[in-house]
Amino acid sequence: MNEINENNKKYGKVAVLMGGLSAEREISLKSGSAVLEALLSGGVDAHKVDVGKDIIQQLISGKYDRVFNMLHGRNGEDGVMQGALELLDLPYTGSGVLASAIGMDKLRTKEIWLANGLPTPEFVVVNADTSPDEVVNKLGLPLIVKPFKEGSSIGMSKVSQLSEMKPAMDFALQYDDDVLTEKWVEGDEYTAAIVAGESLPLIKLETSNTFYDFEAKYISDATQYHCPCGLEKETEIKLQQLAKKAFDAVGATGWGRVDLMVDASGDAFLIEVNTLPGMTDHSLVPMAAKQAGNSFKTLVLKILDTSCK
Repeated sequence: MNEINENNKKYGKVAVLMGGLSAEREISLKSGSAVLEALLSGGVDAHKVDVGKDIIQQLISGKYDRVFNMLHGRNGEDGVMQGALELLDLPYTGSGVLASAIGMDKLRTKEIWLANGLPTPEFVVVNADTSPDEVVNKLGLPLIVKPFKEGSSIGMSKVSQLSEMKPAMDFALQYDDDVLTEKWVEGDEYTAAIVAGESLPLIKLETSNTFYDFEAKYISDATQYHCPCGLEKETEIKLQQLAKKAFDAVGATGWGRVDLMVDASGDAFLIEVNTLPGMTDHSLVPMAAKQAGNSFKTLVLKILDTSCK
């Protein structure tokens, strides 16, 4: 049994939200379980809350003092849960209602970045009536098709020839009425974690898959993560600064992650912001924190501490 740490009594009774009803339920359960274990080992009075439609009643009856939100996907990281927690006057980890909603919406995120002069790949919004030829004529090939509001690369496809365009659009349109088609950036992929205002060391991602998809993120043991990332320090700092600007532009707070690509010319392109990243054994924020000298438990306590601010 874990004894409550005197220094961590300030957090009170903590609900660790996990599971939920989205397509990312299983990943959320893994992330939440890892966070719960770390909090308990740190002497925090933490409790598992598997989120269902009765979540409001669960939180009220549980008499919690704050929430560590580890829900992924819709109704968990899109502002819906954040709004409910604010109505209950429960402090929580992660970004607020507006930033969570924006971060979950890839189109709105890109529009805000462009308005702030931040680089992101050229894109076209499509729906079921859009001609594949029209998109390919504008963006060229290859390109990537993705739903606006799904995480973990769900519904995403790379298109290398015109014949693949319609099936890719139909696949993404299973998740949203409108989807994003984006110019493919050929180059190296990096991710920048941000915790409590601090930019952590970059991670370079390498996968033998077509792109860093769901299988590469959560299942494959062949995906390679390079941290240190191998860049010159000055270049890494510039990319960290760019990621922080992108994070701040959407109003994100607490902790999160920004993904970006760097092409052969050295030009960087922002891909997306994740306001509630995974915390599984394959997840990126813990890797970056470890490189910065923080254990998983220290990382989790740092994130929980942001709920006090």
